[in-house]
Amino acid sequence: LPDQALEAIWRELMSGSFQLERGVTIGYLGPPGSFSHLAAVRHFGSSVDFEEFRDIPTVFRSVQAGNCTYGLVPYENSTGGGITDTLDAFADYDVTVYAEALIAISHCLLSNIPLDRITRIASKPQVFTQCRNWLDQHLPDAERVPTSSSSAAAQAAVESDDLAAIGSRLAGTIHGLNILSSALEDNPGNITRFLIIARQRAQLSGSDKTSIMFTTDHHPGALVDVLAVFRDAGINLSHIDKRPSGRENWNYSFFIDADAHQDDPVMAEALDSARGLCTSFRVLGSFPRAQQVL
Repeated sequence: LPDQALEAIWRELMSGSFQLERGVTIGYLGPPGSFSHLAAVRHFGSSVDFEEFRDIPTVFRSVQAGNCTYGLVPYENSTGGGITDTLDAFADYDVTVYAEALIAISHCLLSNIPLDRITRIASKPQVFTQCRNWLDQHLPDAERVPTSSSSAAAQAAVESDDLAAIGSRLAGTIHGLNILSSALEDNPGNITRFLIIARQRAQLSGSDKTSIMFTTDHHPGALVDVLAVFRDAGINLSHIDKRPSGRENWNYSFFIDADAHQDDPVMAEALDSARGLCTSFRVLGSFPRAQQVL
């Protein structure tokens, strides 16, 4: 058997084992058929319990309260960039990044009406960004209707006589929609990185990342000073993003991923040094680096 088949078999064995041992529940951004649902099944297997939530903050809230063992949330897309709802939720909830998953994302046009009758297209705003060229070429005059998830768009398309959805094959199967076209994404290597959040910390694996959120005061070079700490320690930064802090205008929270575990002595020293340069500083979690795209 090819490696991919063996990995799928192993994943299902582990999924069934988790369910027998302790009843694992995975929270994700619903409805069923969303790319978050697809990612959860690919990462955890199909034997665990899944619970859908209406938005990303509710996934965080459920994990923090202990109602879900893990939550799976989208973090960044290789075409559209960071997922703002996830970045913002880290400021409001006390959870830990426990793992990451890289999921190949392929978009389909879903509808039970012919292409020439489509006047509206529904999906998440980020999906429109990922499929801009295809939409401009094939349906340039169709209104683009933003929804909370691609699966919610598929639900809306079921009863409509003028609306199509962009979503996953799984959403089409669940909601009984035809696939009018597939592989709509502009980038054929379209990947979304999902984070698995939990209340407990992950242990050292030997190939780890650490996610950090921090703010600095306003003086020349403040951000550079923080980043230089990791440079001087020989620690690579593989991701950087920012969001308004919510505390005052023009004050930002920065998000970075450093390629080391927080328990590594060199990393621990760098974290202490960087913390002293910030007005707020929080390690969101250390976790094993994803080794392949699922």
